[in-house]
Amino acid sequence: MVDPTGVIAISVRPARTHGRVGSASERVAARVRGLLAEYEPPSFEEVPTPDAALFLAAIDNSSGYERPHRVEGEGPFEGSALIWAQALAFERRRPGLLSAEALAEVGEREVAAILTVEGDAVSNPAERARLWRDAAEALSEDYSGSAEELIVASEGTLGGPGGLLSRLAAIEAFADPLQKKSFLIAKIWERRGWLAVVDPSSWEVSADSVLMRLALRSGLVAPSDDVEAVRAATRDAFREVADLAEIPPPVLDDLLWERGREDPDLVGSEAGDLREPPRRPGVHFY
Repeated sequence: MVDPTGVIAISVRPARTHGRVGSASERVAARVRGLLAEYEPPSFEEVPTPDAALFLAAIDNSSGYERPHRVEGEGPFEGSALIWAQALAFERRRPGLLSAEALAEVGEREVAAILTVEGDAVSNPAERARLWRDAAEALSEDYSGSAEELIVASEGTLGGPGGLLSRLAAIEAFADPLQKKSFLIAKIWERRGWLAVVDPSSWEVSADSVLMRLALRSGLVAPSDDVEAVRAATRDAFREVADLAEIPPPVLDDLLWERGREDPDLVGSEAGDLREPPRRPGVHFY
């Protein structure tokens, strides 16, 4: 979760040009290998359709919830995990809710009703409704309203012209230059068996606030007040870690996000008590 008031603390080492630092990659890779011994990545079996994954990834950014909640006896969930749990609960009660047809004209009040949990309201429901309408329009115009058709059109490729990443980038919610949400949805689709990736070298981690904090505190990335520079360096650094640890970037991404939410020192604290820089106002990419 992002602390919108968070600032970077003073580093215990001198600031330097933004980027990866020394032998930190090897050190973090060794820690990752140890963590993997008892880690099983999620199957995402709770996600019922490719469409549901796309529409939830589209609004997977700072939730604004004030506290964790249980949903249908499971949890507690917080942050973006609570958005997914609550929306999927609605989808189970109303199959087809998370589809282009159902969300083509969705409004602020409907989004607020779907995502409010025990009186705790999601932030910016009007913006999330707009992103849903835009995604529904793009699917309807180019892929017969179906995420499955988008997957088929990509022919299993992530990168390059006509690949999944460039196709998703035509949808506003997935237009992030660092493709955080696009890699998230591709990971879910692959794990569920809906996507067979033929160019696995195109995988990257989904750089977000959790991974930035881990990268900064472990010394993988030097501090900067430029949030996009930190995001880019974080993605590059953890790709190097994935290569060194011989682990697919999507699995590393899951490990870091699931464990790192509660433990900011999961892969080290050599650089001190650092935090990711605050996001730019209006950003909905992470």
